[in-house]
Amino acid sequence: MGHALCVCSRGTVIIDNKRYLFIQKLGEGLLLKPHLGRVSANWERYPPPLLPQGVPLGPSSVGDDRGPSLTPLAHSGFSYVDLVEGLHDGHFYALKRILCHEQQDREEAQREADMHRLFHHPNILRLVAYCLRERGTKHEAWLLLPFFKRGTLWNEIERLKDKGNFLTEEQILQLLLGICRGLEAIHARGYAHRDLKPTNILLGDEGQPVLMDLGSMNQACIHVEGSRQALALQDWAAQRCTISYRAPELFSVQSHCVIDERTDVWSLGCVLYAMMFGEGPYDMVFQKGDSVALAVQNQLSIPQSPRHSSALRQLLASMMTVDPQQRPPISLLLSQLEALQPPASGQHTTQI
Repeated sequence: MGHALCVCSRGTVIIDNKRYLFIQKLGEGLLLKPHLGRVSANWERYPPPLLPQGVPLGPSSVGDDRGPSLTPLAHSGFSYVDLVEGLHDGHFYALKRILCHEQQDREEAQREADMHRLFHHPNILRLVAYCLRERGTKHEAWLLLPFFKRGTLWNEIERLKDKGNFLTEEQILQLLLGICRGLEAIHARGYAHRDLKPTNILLGDEGQPVLMDLGSMNQACIHVEGSRQALALQDWAAQRCTISYRAPELFSVQSHCVIDERTDVWSLGCVLYAMMFGEGPYDMVFQKGDSVALAVQNQLSIPQSPRHSSALRQLLASMMTVDPQQRPPISLLLSQLEALQPPASGQHTTQI
């Protein structure tokens, strides 16, 4: 893997010839927080026991009507995230450790690292280092990532909601612009994120959005030719794409069709809805036990609110178009968003 690793003493490791000190386990309210549109009550009441220096986050349940992902950083087996300090620079990092039980797990972890390495963009999470560690007959894939003390967009939405507040339209537009720029970079390389949601968007010190969890990224444009390929893609989406943010065309993939990066535009619309109203558009469907797969086939009804302009509502409506061929590409959304941004000169900028 090109990165030397050893466990030097209790609480310290060396990755790529640099020593890191274990600080604490990362859990809710820091880098990670499971998307709580609906999380299994049993998971909250009877969580699996904590293991040394890590927070067990899996296995994933993204695929079915039981709920959104319980493992926002991993889809296979278990993953743990620790807060570590680089003794060479004094900076904090998030060390994501993925338990790899099979060769496929190792390949998926390697691919996630490779996806990170494709990008050097302010709105996409960078990879500091990657290595694979043997643990008997099993392996752990270690991804060293920047630590974001402000947490995720979902943390911010919930923090405001607990106080009876929402993001302002100016804040929403700033966030949306950064998210779109990150997606534009991903789409320009011929990929789609496929699992965009508020828990997969980190907030930097100045409130800038940073896309994370690139493990579900795959080829942007997929030509489906036959029922077998359609079913395989549908099953893949059920495992990899969080149900309440999954595009309609991924619930029932047609035998002859083209799936493209506009699945991300639908997910972006769900993220925008959550920023506007404090919850995803299909969270309540989920909580009632109704079928999200059926609900997404109907045009979304957007609540009226004096907090939002007609331009923002129209932007949301265009993203939530059921027919993917009628959804705008990211490039068009970016041009519309840039036109909606307030003037830079003499204009007060609201910090997120």
